[in-house]
Amino acid sequence: QIQLVESGGGSVQAGGALRLSCVASGYTGSTYCMGWFRQAPGKEREWVASIDSDGTIRYANSMKGRFTLSKDNAKHTLTLEMNTLKPEDTAMYYCASDVDSVCYDYTYWGQGTQVTVSS
Repeated sequence: QIQLVESGGGSVQAGGALRLSCVASGYTGSTYCMGWFRQAPGKEREWVASIDSDGTIRYANSMKGRFTLSKDNAKHTLTLEMNTLKPEDTAMYYCASDVDSVCYDYTYWGQGTQVTVSS
């Protein structure tokens, strides 16, 4: 059974930084993809960034240059470094994954971690 556990959310002032982590358990191989999504109150869920099983990383345009995604394959841990945070980055951030080389749909989801950015 695949499980995803996020950590690292919190409250920060605008311009600050946070690091989110997601530990995946249950994968027996390396062919899986992972990503981050976020959802602000009253808004639809938004894709943030993702990494394919071959290490290809993609970012949503609004996150490019401020967010950095990385993955430790040995520890099955996905990390999202968020810098120059803005109040509009406030949201619940979710880690997601799928047993596929490229994520088109995400089968597995974490519980989420809250990020709050104050002005």
